[in-house]
Amino acid sequence: MIRERAYPVEPWHVRETRLDMDVLAQSESVFALSNGHVGLRGNLDEGEPHGLPGTYLNSFYELRPLPYAEAGFGFPESGQTIVNVTNGKLIRLLVDDEPLDVRYGELLAHERVLDLRAGTLHRELHWRSPAGREVKVRSTRLVSFTQRAVAAINYEVEAVDGPLRLILQSELVANEALPPQSRDPRVAAVLESPLQAEEELTTADGGLLIHRTKVSGLRVAAAMEHEVYAPARKTIQSEGYEDWVRTTIGCVLQPGETLRVVKYLAYGWSSRRSLPAMRDQVEAALTGARLDGWDGLRREQREYLEEFWDAADVVVEGDPEIQQAVRFGMFHVLQAGSRAERRPIAAKGLTGPGYDGHAFWDTEMFVLPVLTYTHPAAVRDALHWRHGTLAAAHERARTLNLEGAAFPWRTIEGPESSGYWPAGTAAFHIAAGIADALRRYVQVTQDTDLEREIGLELLVETARLWRSLGHHDRHGQFHIDGVTGPDEYTAVKNDNIYTNLMAQRNLITAADAVMRYRDEAFHLGVTDEEAAAWRDAAASMHVPYDEEIDVHEQVEGFTRLQEWDFAQTPPEKYPLLLHYPYFDLYRKQVVKQADLVLAMHWRGDAFTPEQKLRNFLYYERRTVRDSSLSACTQAVLAAEVGHPELAHIYLREAALMDLHDLNENTRDGVHMASLAGAWIALVAGFGGLRDHDGNLSFAPRLSSRLERLEFSLQWRGMRLRVDVRPYETTYSLRRGDPGDVLELRHHGEPVRVTCGEPVTMPIPPAEVSGPAPEQAPGRAPLLRLPENEP
Repeated sequence: MIRERAYPVEPWHVRETRLDMDVLAQSESVFALSNGHVGLRGNLDEGEPHGLPGTYLNSFYELRPLPYAEAGFGFPESGQTIVNVTNGKLIRLLVDDEPLDVRYGELLAHERVLDLRAGTLHRELHWRSPAGREVKVRSTRLVSFTQRAVAAINYEVEAVDGPLRLILQSELVANEALPPQSRDPRVAAVLESPLQAEEELTTADGGLLIHRTKVSGLRVAAAMEHEVYAPARKTIQSEGYEDWVRTTIGCVLQPGETLRVVKYLAYGWSSRRSLPAMRDQVEAALTGARLDGWDGLRREQREYLEEFWDAADVVVEGDPEIQQAVRFGMFHVLQAGSRAERRPIAAKGLTGPGYDGHAFWDTEMFVLPVLTYTHPAAVRDALHWRHGTLAAAHERARTLNLEGAAFPWRTIEGPESSGYWPAGTAAFHIAAGIADALRRYVQVTQDTDLEREIGLELLVETARLWRSLGHHDRHGQFHIDGVTGPDEYTAVKNDNIYTNLMAQRNLITAADAVMRYRDEAFHLGVTDEEAAAWRDAAASMHVPYDEEIDVHEQVEGFTRLQEWDFAQTPPEKYPLLLHYPYFDLYRKQVVKQADLVLAMHWRGDAFTPEQKLRNFLYYERRTVRDSSLSACTQAVLAAEVGHPELAHIYLREAALMDLHDLNENTRDGVHMASLAGAWIALVAGFGGLRDHDGNLSFAPRLSSRLERLEFSLQWRGMRLRVDVRPYETTYSLRRGDPGDVLELRHHGEPVRVTCGEPVTMPIPPAEVSGPAPEQAPGRAPLLRLPENEP
């Protein structure tokens, strides 16, 4: 964990003022650049030292067998693991024959800055070699949002104290050696030399490598070209071998003179295109990059981000760390989804190899809600990706003797890749998450074309899954038995409330869509009787409730399980999954992450305010937050049930998960859902955003630490701005036609907002919320506000 602030608090930058070798891998994740298609970890330009080298292409993976001590019918046979592809970041520098290596000589100054408005990673260093020669190096790196296949580096070397002979070696390197990984199941498998060489080409100012994976058969091409600006004579030459290509640049600099090199990179991959086609693709991408040049790429990058921030920025006054963190989180969420273009948004994005590069339900239930209101085009692509995996989901359902589509717990391309069957087989709630993401997207954008073309089929096939998975008992109630909800410490149980309530909405949404698109539904084989069965199942869905203690049960019988012995669980035994058998966890009242509490957020219409408070207090004492997904949801519900100060602390945990490395695994990539969760905690927590009934409603109320919260939402072609102050909230339309009217609710009161006429509403006094919530012993929130801050 990064115990102290590693990065000064700035509203639009993440700045590293010194190079700390102990957290090098963590900083590589924080400073990763991506556009959803290409991802570059924030490794040092010279390649060494490194914590974990990484260059990734979305959905470029290798297959590997899944090990089982004792296999069973229906267990997935192979897993997919993201591949560290050809590294094009490498620029090695020799100063009078001495390699620039920050571990040797003297590092006089070192700073890196992630600029959230420019979309660049800038680095400056001042180094004295063991021989006493000094250079200053400035590099700026970007992965283009506007040119999907392109990355670029502007690299400058200045001589400081005398004439210097400089040799710069710019490389493409495949099959890099990776450090060994731990046995933590959240860490990726290490693949040794996964790429087979197919072609290597060199030119005077660059080169190209084409490789193919050994088992999955995917082909990847990487190419580089250089523009060199030197004050005097220079030499340039290139050489290549099957796993590396190098362009070497030599020159002599006088004191104060600068060598500048612009390195353009292009990446592409395919499972179908031929080797010549791949070669032509990356060479064309390089031509496009050089056509715009370095200045053009930077200008396009800033313009793209200006448009994004205009729609997505969140202004926070009163907690500067949160202001920085929520923008940092939104930047990484954009990087993960912006140009994914019908490829998945993984749990780590393209910032590291954690979870083998897999996408989970995190995408639909944490990342897509944020993007729906801020960058809906990325959501459209993500839904297309899910639709593109329907064939694998159908096959999985057939294997499990179910109807409809059983979407995978974790995957890259579509097949289930989890070797742990209580999650990989039993966590069916992913289906309802996909349906809910679709429902929300159509509701916000009114994109009926997508709903008709792919949405209806997704809704129908997930509804069919629920109808075949559940059953009516002799009293007519509908049960979904033997499933695992969001809480993986309570696995393979009956009637998980989150699963049941989300399935209920899924069934109703599907039945409604069938009525709107009768012809298309007919072609999918949907009959009136089938749609009626969905409605019947939804209407009779069982929701477990313990009448004796007056709380909902997370699963049937949860409140009668033995309590976990928190007093005898030392801090070093968390997360529990790494120190206790699942068998023990499954039989106790201990919750890994918000489950029933999550249901009260996304299906809050199914609970009364009194029930929400009692449930929150009960499950707060049993939730250990061994998942980064939990804090943002606990923040939302803490704010709703009248505990805004606790909500603020949970907000800090979610928002600072990676900037403080709270879970001590940021080295493997940032936590995309937790970063999205910072927006959710602010907008849904303190802003009170809900969309249960297809309409916008807000119940804003700030913590005592927050002086102001301002955010924007896209809604049916309009752009709504919500400005929350301690005692009032102003709603205004920033974009829309003159006659547009947006109807919403503010603390239950109807509000009509029109262009040019903001509406200000008072915030009613908070009701007394009863006793302060108690956490499980030893599981208090990880971060609190510093006492010396206002």
